[in-house]
Amino acid sequence: MPAPPPTWWTCCVPRASVGETSTGSRGRAPGAGTSHRVSRVAFFDVDHTLTTVVGMFRFLEYRLALTGHPPGVFRDHMRHLEALRVTGAPRSETGSLYFSWYAGADREELLEQGEEWFRRELDNGGFFNPWTVRALEEHRNGGDVVVLVSGSFSPCLDPLARYLGADVVLCSCPEERAGRLTGRLSVQMLGPTKEQAMRHLLEGLRVSPARCVSYGDHESDLPMLRLTGEAVVVGGDPVLHAVGRTSGWKFLPATEAAPPLPLPVGARRIGGRR
Repeated sequence: MPAPPPTWWTCCVPRASVGETSTGSRGRAPGAGTSHRVSRVAFFDVDHTLTTVVGMFRFLEYRLALTGHPPGVFRDHMRHLEALRVTGAPRSETGSLYFSWYAGADREELLEQGEEWFRRELDNGGFFNPWTVRALEEHRNGGDVVVLVSGSFSPCLDPLARYLGADVVLCSCPEERAGRLTGRLSVQMLGPTKEQAMRHLLEGLRVSPARCVSYGDHESDLPMLRLTGEAVVVGGDPVLHAVGRTSGWKFLPATEAAPPLPLPVGARRIGGRR
């Protein structure tokens, strides 16, 4: 039996051509247990690449409102993150702070809240970048394995992956004890960790990175973009544009951010009930 995938793999409701994992997890591993041989993988960053907003922040704001917190709590969180950013703190530090705000949260309840949040985003409109989604659909329809690679986590990514028909999600994994988040991370999917996870996946599929393509929007995506034979820059990040012009990469435009998401008023959800 093949070795189980690393702990940062989340396999979300995949396409029918994708085989079972060796871990008995919620999804399937590409190419396993089928006659279909994977020849190409398309990797997509998520926030500001596939989406027009940072889903992690939108979900946090929605969840805080859903659980009865006043708007000032979310604003305080954002001010704290911005204060770190302006001092030059790395994304790993701001990401760790973000996940600390989920300490004590019930994992299953978070997943339910993520489903509800995503439905509201779809109803609200403007959540996806149509240029990148069109590219993803072309890869999917052409038989490529579609992989989302994100510093976000399952509550934000699982419904999005199912909606888009992605095969695998490589994402950050909060630490859990007895079904509740501790506020710490087991794996943080940023920068070089994205590249490491992608390499591990490709080795398991026996696919050369040179045959693959990746999409990203931020200079922190450089390791993943440089790994694959083709790369596509989404939006106007000056670092990526400078590297992309000399590397022969392709470019897709960013689109206008989704409008503010209407928030639940006076809601308090405990144990999955209001």
